[in-house]
Amino acid sequence: MREVSIVGIAQVPVKKRYEQSLRQLGAAVVRAAMADAEVERVDALFSGNMLADELQGQKHVAALIADEAGLAGIEALDVGAATGTGAAALRMAYLAVASEEADLAIAVGVEKMSDGIPTSVLAKALDAEQEVINGETLVGKNAELMRMYFQRFNAPEDAFVNFAINAHRNAIHNPNALFRDKDLTPEDVLNSRLIQPPIRLLDCSPICDGAAAVILAPREEARAYTQNPVHMLASSVATDRFRVHDRRDPLYLQASHHSAFQAFRRANVNRDDVDFFELHDAFSIMACLQLEAVGFAAQGEGWRLAAEKAIFPDGRIPIATMGGLKARGHPIGATALYQACEIVLQLTGRAGDNQLPHAEIALMQSVGGAGTTVITHIFGV
Repeated sequence: MREVSIVGIAQVPVKKRYEQSLRQLGAAVVRAAMADAEVERVDALFSGNMLADELQGQKHVAALIADEAGLAGIEALDVGAATGTGAAALRMAYLAVASEEADLAIAVGVEKMSDGIPTSVLAKALDAEQEVINGETLVGKNAELMRMYFQRFNAPEDAFVNFAINAHRNAIHNPNALFRDKDLTPEDVLNSRLIQPPIRLLDCSPICDGAAAVILAPREEARAYTQNPVHMLASSVATDRFRVHDRRDPLYLQASHHSAFQAFRRANVNRDDVDFFELHDAFSIMACLQLEAVGFAAQGEGWRLAAEKAIFPDGRIPIATMGGLKARGHPIGATALYQACEIVLQLTGRAGDNQLPHAEIALMQSVGGAGTTVITHIFGV
């Protein structure tokens, strides 16, 4: 297996609604990423999209985007992992280049969540026969986890407020973030509308549209395409029991733990080497559980990292450095590709007012479903 680098990136601003079609948004970021890498063609395209078959009535998205982008004839495949779909597309592109099946591969994510009501479609990441049939949703599952967390660990009512506050403050300076005008206070979070107790509106990522893409090349050739390559040090996937209630401990994300430590071994990176962590903060509770599963905090103590501002840009383990899913937005199939673009900007000193000092190693995790599938990537310069 050869080493792999990111040599081109592209993203459009996340919006509540785009008038452009799915194919137009996808093709636009594909062409922009190719322009960034100064290439006219790639060998393979892997597309991340979760909702198009139901919200837009469109399957076969990868081939559609490839055709729209003028790349007819190349390998183009759809990749899926529910709410972790964008990271799955990135992993497939990584494996294509690492295995020498492709010399240039593009991972593209695109989602138009505004074309319908996505809640019931998102719920299909759960067990259709034993959960969805009973009206369960991803919001409900995360609310259940949050209730369990409060009860078991006796966390205070404001335990999670700084997850939202940090994300929104970081989004202010991200030109691609959906929310650039919300500098929250603890009172804002605690007084926001209850969605499903104890989850409030400001504990949740928004419904939105967006698209992003990255181009991967062999590390040994990366500087031929860019002066600022970022190296993919590891890519790994792990799964847990499908249903939360079948897990030995619902409040411990085994898939997050296993995926992270597989990646640490493959990258020969210690957890203490990580300068920042772009995690899957679709819900505040999920961010907390990932911090614990990866080992940045003991179980039941993850909320303290937020309360003590250790997750802020000048803290011990910064997260959501450009707004995260919470404030940049979470257009499902594109989310991990946005995160990859943001990591490239951080590691190459181009993150503007959000720039972290001396950032050299980044950790990224994406979650499919209610912690069922977790995909980890590690990046370095």
